[in-house]
Amino acid sequence: WIAESLTGGMVASKIVNVPNASKAFLEGIVSYSNEAKAARLGVSGISLSNYGAVSSEVAYEMAVGVLNTAKTDFALATTGIAGPTGASIDKPVGLVYVSLGNNHGIHVFKYVFDGDRNQVRIKTTKNALFQLIKLLKNKTKRKIPTEKKRSNRRYCR
Repeated sequence: WIAESLTGGMVASKIVNVPNASKAFLEGIVSYSNEAKAARLGVSGISLSNYGAVSSEVAYEMAVGVLNTAKTDFALATTGIAGPTGASIDKPVGLVYVSLGNNHGIHVFKYVFDGDRNQVRIKTTKNALFQLIKLLKNKTKRKIPTEKKRSNRRYCR
């Protein structure tokens, strides 16, 4: 129920470090390349071409792909630019999208983290897990909105 790009399996690794994780954790996919995002998760070539792999649209489609292929209750996906290369004026190093949701809706969180490559990946992993824990704790109290929502930019250090 996880699709990871820039975190490269770090989120799944943190989950399986917990005893009995197999009771809740079904699977994880590392879809690092655009080809993997399209083939394994059904991310649209149009989205990849028009918005790029590091975008709210692709993060959203990655989560949808997890929900459709894994037949799971929850999906989490990460994509971003960990650096030191790959950045542009519009997409700086540290730009990250974390999508999280279920069949009621998917929320996309946007972050811009500072730090080196590994620090960006660790911060992404921690924030993704934090958002997942919040969702799981509140799953009976509220539903995720049925339409895609984009969070405001968050600068995190």
